Amino acid sequence: MRITLASAMGTCFGVQDAINMALDPDFQNNLTVVGQLVHNPQTVERLRENGVRIIERHEIDSITTDNVMITAHGAADSTKQSLKEKGFAVFDASCPLVVRLHKLARFLERKGYFPVIIGKHDHVEIKGVVGNLKKSLVISDPSEVEQLKTYKRIGVVSQTTNRPEKVQEVLAAIQALPQLDDLRFIDTICKPVKDRQEAISELIECDIDVGIVIGGYNSSNTRKLSTLIEDNNIPSYHIERATEIEEAWFEGKKHVGITAGTSTPQDVIEEVHARICTLSQK
Repeated sequence: MRITLASAMGTCFGVQDAINMALDPDFQNNLTVVGQLVHNPQTVERLRENGVRIIERHEIDSITTDNVMITAHGAADSTKQSLKEKGFAVFDASCPLVVRLHKLARFLERKGYFPVIIGKHDHVEIKGVVGNLKKSLVISDPSEVEQLKTYKRIGVVSQTTNRPEKVQEVLAAIQALPQLDDLRFIDTICKPVKDRQEAISELIECDIDVGIVIGGYNSSNTRKLSTLIEDNNIPSYHIERATEIEEAWFEGKKHVGITAGTSTPQDVIEEVHARICTLSQK
């Protein structure tokens, strides 16, 4: 069985910077991360082993460390200010491309556009962006565009991990609104995500007949990679660890493609690759 690794996969620079910051020895046993620093279980385990406490946002009152860190997914300014007012030293590990999304959404608002964010309503990144706007709307699907029928000037940005095709579908629906006078779209999908999605197309062109996608089950960008493979009528298996691999997946298969989300560490990818190599030799 042939095995092909995607040309772009695994941890992106924004995620790696956040991990490096959290593992700084100066924070040893004195750092609380509010939310999932990254959507990867192995990384979360490593952080906890190094004394990093991880809580959800509704648990802020339980923080006992001096230092608090904002995750790579970002947060609203009000969240950061609230933490500072409580006396914590706040360290911001927001991905620079998420910060760019925040700035551009506010830019559109200042210019008089009604801000629309294409993305998942309950995603932490989206909640942070919305928290910095006076009034906005999150659209996840073209069917929701009708909610914009009273707005004549609309400014659109996207969740950084979105599929370009999905964004274009929503944009087309917005452009079709009869009352619309002015639409401005700023592309905020991050390049590492685009690179990993484009690498899926390369795998498809190589005629893979099964796909393995490595990354946290709660990782939006990882799930999208798996969907891209399935959209081409190729079976895709989303896993977090090499131990989850089943031999039956590869029965009768000639070519497996391997990829990973932007929060997946290289050592995890290597473990999965090694396991599949072993199975291919049986």
